[in-house]
Amino acid sequence: MIELPVVKKEAPKGPTKPKWLKIDIPFGENYTRVKRLVKEHKLHTICEDGRCPNMGECWGAGTATFMILGNICTRSCSFCAVATGRPGEYDLDEPKRVAEAVKLMGVKHCVITSVNRDELKDKGATVWAETIKEVKNQAPDTTIETLIPDFKAQWD
Repeated sequence: MIELPVVKKEAPKGPTKPKWLKIDIPFGENYTRVKRLVKEHKLHTICEDGRCPNMGECWGAGTATFMILGNICTRSCSFCAVATGRPGEYDLDEPKRVAEAVKLMGVKHCVITSVNRDELKDKGATVWAETIKEVKNQAPDTTIETLIPDFKAQWD
C-alpha cells in the first residue's frame, strides 16, 4: 500500500457578507413569550404565515404583526406567502383575543393586518372595526398601525 502525504492548505476566504444580511436564530425570553401568546390566544401573524425572515428580530424585541380574519386569503398575490383558498367562517372572538395579547405584550405600538376576505359582504370591515375598538378598550395607551386591505374598493 502506498501512503500519500497529507497536504494542509487553507481554503481561500470569500468575501464577507454584510452584517445586515445575516439573521440570528430566533431565541430568547421575548421571542418565547410572543410565540406562547400567539399560540395560546389562537392568533395568526403575518410573521409566521408570510414566512417573514425578520420574525426572530421582531419577536425577540417583543413585537409582532397580528393578522386578523384568519390565515387563508381569497387572493393569490405572487409576492405573498400567505395561503390562498376559500376561508372558513371567521372567529367572532378574535378581536378580543388580539386585544388581550396586545395588553399582555405591553407594547406601546401594535401593528394589525389581515388577509383579504372578498367573499364577505363587508370584506371584513366589521371585524377590523371591532378589533381596533377592543385594542383601544384593553390597551388604551397603545397606538395602532393598521395595514388594511383594499376591501375591493367598496367603501360603503
